[in-house]
Amino acid sequence: MGNTGSAAPLQQDPTVTPQGPQILVPEQVNVRIGPSIEYELVGVLISGQRATALGRSPGGDWIQIEYPGVPGNIAWVYAPFVTLETSQRLLPVVEPPPTPTPRVTATIDPTLAAQFNIGEAVPTRLPTFTPAGPVAYPTFEPVAQADGRGFPTILVILGLMTVGVFGMFISVLRGR
Repeated sequence: MGNTGSAAPLQQDPTVTPQGPQILVPEQVNVRIGPSIEYELVGVLISGQRATALGRSPGGDWIQIEYPGVPGNIAWVYAPFVTLETSQRLLPVVEPPPTPTPRVTATIDPTLAAQFNIGEAVPTRLPTFTPAGPVAYPTFEPVAQADGRGFPTILVILGLMTVGVFGMFISVLRGR
């Protein structure tokens, strides 16, 4: 439905006078065999070209035009990309041709096929085992033995405990 295409533009004969409502192409527009981008691209109309409008799609998004060189000399353009010289309501609603068969075929998901045992599974190479690297264990240096000349830790603990009990005794007496 875009403005570019690879098909050749329509060559119009300037001596032929078109009859009926006309479309004017402001910029290049694709011409398709049906009213959707799913239909085959059959050509382009370039800026300034005119074509006879024959009808519109049921939703009004596409305009059917006279386009020589295609089956039935009928093709479709996307309405927002062209200017219709009359009201679109004056054009008859035309049923589009059957939707074309998709060019791609659906593939079966191998995981889904395996669940239903459809077909034979494609063998794949299994992953290889890679052992983990060596584990590093921390080592600690032994602490040098004290020679017994230091202050005993238990005396510090007992001193702090005595101060704590004394403080608790005073706070109980003050609370009365």
